[in-house]
Amino acid sequence: MTKPPGQLLAYGSLALSMSLVGAYVALTKPLAMVLPVFLLGWLRFGIGGIAMLRWLRKPAGERPLSSQTRKLIFLESFLGNFLFTLCMIMGVSLTSAVSAGVIMSAIPAMVALMSWIFLKEEIGPRVWAAVACGALGIGLLSLAQAGEPGQPGDSKEGLAWLGNVLIFGAVLCEASYAVIGKKLTAVMSPKRISAVINLWGFALMTPFGLYTALHFDFTAVRIEMWALLLFYALAASVWTVWLWMTGLKSVPASRAGVFTVMLPISAALVGVLVLGETLSGLQVIAFVIALAGLLLATLPARSAA
Repeated sequence: MTKPPGQLLAYGSLALSMSLVGAYVALTKPLAMVLPVFLLGWLRFGIGGIAMLRWLRKPAGERPLSSQTRKLIFLESFLGNFLFTLCMIMGVSLTSAVSAGVIMSAIPAMVALMSWIFLKEEIGPRVWAAVACGALGIGLLSLAQAGEPGQPGDSKEGLAWLGNVLIFGAVLCEASYAVIGKKLTAVMSPKRISAVINLWGFALMTPFGLYTALHFDFTAVRIEMWALLLFYALAASVWTVWLWMTGLKSVPASRAGVFTVMLPISAALVGVLVLGETLSGLQVIAFVIALAGLLLATLPARSAA
């Protein structure tokens, strides 16, 4: 049976959103080598805010926001923008883009667990199996990294475990973002959600970013890094959020989770093809197990006739 054009567009939006997330997660690694974490995050929200100024205006048909919605907006930005950005940037600077992709494939299972804990939703055996796959994949990844020699002269040698922990923190933030986002799409447009949570992210990051900027030599940053920063800011703050909220508006959250498979695949591909990273045998096994867990958590079960 042919899918209606609107549903195909929603599916395309979700897939493209997660592909861009995977790409910018991987490409954050070179940016984090030349820009301090808080400055990088502050510039990201600032550039995104300029690009979305027109989206801040309240549409005529939108109802006034309740106090509960305002709290959800703040939490959406604090967890999904502010903390996610810090954990992701610092984590990727300490571990590999491939490893980040493996760990972030646990997002759908974490969404299910949070729904079970906070929303009292029931989850089936497949989701528990997915959680076990995610834990096994991350464990194998840690074993693989423990056996890897550090790069000569690398001051961060031996800190890959901390990078992995921070990336897992980003997974928890992203899962919270997904759960809260579904509620927000019922009362706000995707464009306005994107603009408002980005504005909160900019406000939260400003004290740290401004202080860092006053002590940073901007002339030392090469032009190609500024171009990469522009792509990162627009992808992270504008394109991915708008695409995800657009798709989520007409697709159930459980089905939308299927498209997060694009995130680890995209991150790993960029890590290998663009950043020159390599995949060891254990990493390949960890990646396959993590993807199997992702599919277990997100593919819809066959319904009875």
